[in-house]
Amino acid sequence: MKYDKNKTWLYNMLFLLGGGAILLFLWRAPAETTKRLPQDETHMKFHAMEKKEAEKFCEECHNPDGVAPMPKKHPPKYRCLFCHKQNKK
Repeated sequence: MKYDKNKTWLYNMLFLLGGGAILLFLWRAPAETTKRLPQDETHMKFHAMEKKEAEKFCEECHNPDGVAPMPKKHPPKYRCLFCHKQNKK
């Protein structure tokens, strides 16, 4: 196979342009706006738990008839701590 200097240069430039486009896309992403898991008495016990373990308790209060129901257009209810981050210490 013959070495083609022009093709190598072209592939390198395409790689750099593609990488730059990805970096620019990620750089311009909006800031995180989702509220974190509250630091109140009700939620403190969930900060120490693993995500999957803590998420089992969310629906007790955040169901349609609960103390703090979620809005109707809220995303999937089984992945609470995917968006609402815990404040691990």
